[in-house]
Amino acid sequence: MFKKVLIANRGEIAVRIIRACRDLGIRSAAVFSDADRGALHVRLADEAYHIGPPPSTESYLVIDKIIDVAKKSGAEAIHPGYGFLAENSKFGKACKDTGIVFIGPPPEAIEMMGDKMAARKAMLAANVSVVPGTEEPVEREDQAINIAKNIGFPILIKAAAGGGGKGMRIVAEEAEIKSGVRGARSEAKSAFGDDRIYIEKYLGRPRHIEIQVIADTHGNCVYLGERECSIQRRHQKVIEEAPSPLVDELMRKKMGEAAVAAAEAAGYVNAGTVEFLVDQEKNFYFLEVNTRLQVEHPVTEMITGIDLAVEQIRVAYGEKLSFAQEDIKIRGHAIECRIYAEDPSSGFLPSTGLLRGYREPSGPGIRVDSGVYEGAEISVYYDPMISKLLSYGIDRQQAVTRMLRALEEYRISGVANNIEFHKDILVHPEFAAGNLSTHFIDEYYRPAEEPISEIEEAAAVIAALTEHEARNKLTLSPLKKNITSPWKMSWRPGSEFNKK
Repeated sequence: MFKKVLIANRGEIAVRIIRACRDLGIRSAAVFSDADRGALHVRLADEAYHIGPPPSTESYLVIDKIIDVAKKSGAEAIHPGYGFLAENSKFGKACKDTGIVFIGPPPEAIEMMGDKMAARKAMLAANVSVVPGTEEPVEREDQAINIAKNIGFPILIKAAAGGGGKGMRIVAEEAEIKSGVRGARSEAKSAFGDDRIYIEKYLGRPRHIEIQVIADTHGNCVYLGERECSIQRRHQKVIEEAPSPLVDELMRKKMGEAAVAAAEAAGYVNAGTVEFLVDQEKNFYFLEVNTRLQVEHPVTEMITGIDLAVEQIRVAYGEKLSFAQEDIKIRGHAIECRIYAEDPSSGFLPSTGLLRGYREPSGPGIRVDSGVYEGAEISVYYDPMISKLLSYGIDRQQAVTRMLRALEEYRISGVANNIEFHKDILVHPEFAAGNLSTHFIDEYYRPAEEPISEIEEAAAVIAALTEHEARNKLTLSPLKKNITSPWKMSWRPGSEFNKK
């Protein structure tokens, strides 16, 4: 087994991988920016190396710096976690050229799956169902109009590169196509340096369900069940659960086999996630492959008993999978809530500062993956995730009940947070009934205050950054007054919050 692994990441995922290394008897080396000198992952790692200023473009995203640290530390392998360089094929190639093992898929697989057009072609060749749409980039506006007429409105204009909802436009009628094409192309160019776009049929009220796969270098590839990720805001997942309330054994088998076919078509090795959109008739369509360990991987670990981070490292070392498809059993139900330093009552504006008070919940069926502690700093430079809170139960109802108990126990002060927001989702009747879709929050959530615009949000972030740099410290966010939750009101008969 490897003697030392470098973790090219920060926060809770770095802590998670450090612990996996320790379970395998492997020394861990961490990297940190100026802003992360006192971070938990730095404290827990066996070694830690400074890589530059706080902006990720000058630290965590600089390939040469990460490779140099790996050489200096004597690490034999690098685990990228998620985000930053995790899905960067150039990083994978740099590791390979340097003789360092990249704990993830081959660079060629990352490159293929990172290009949505190439991925669609590969899936069609492998007989994996995809959303009706184009197989080649759309070059002209008149071409887009003809395609839209053929597949029918509404349509979705999407960037061929990247993800996260950037370079994406929903078009309901012909008159909107020209502006939709121009807007999507401009945003794609700005975000990804690639203005290629393509068109898909827009599915109304779809569910987002993904399949966890893992493959070794010996020709073995298996699926580990599904995760329901339909509770989203601006295309970013909020709550995930496994298994899905919608999926039965037969559907799970069909989706799992399709996911394995997709992975094999890409020449995939290591852990990955094949994402699908599912319509109201339970038809599923390939969406994309995430070529990394997902944020929500712990819910799969909880219902299968398989440590995915440990298995990733073993596969990267060249070992065979420690289990076969028939060994994988789904037991119980798990839910993950992403706890963020953000204010739902103010348009989910990020909140930065020091965690003046911090107490994590515990007890039967509760797991907390975090990278913080009391007195830690929520920086303006990085994603404001505080932790991933997970619950497990013998069934979905027990998992929900335990999650509500854990959310009630959670104590965070010094920054705003979305704990109450999660509570309100979990007690909503439609969630309890398992009636989910990617539009759930848009349909049922009514903010107590008017949400701020994207321009106002950007201005607020810039102002916070400016103040941080001027004072060389972060100010503490004021505590918010309790506001009657619009989620709790939304399902009450006659409530104004339940009216369009």
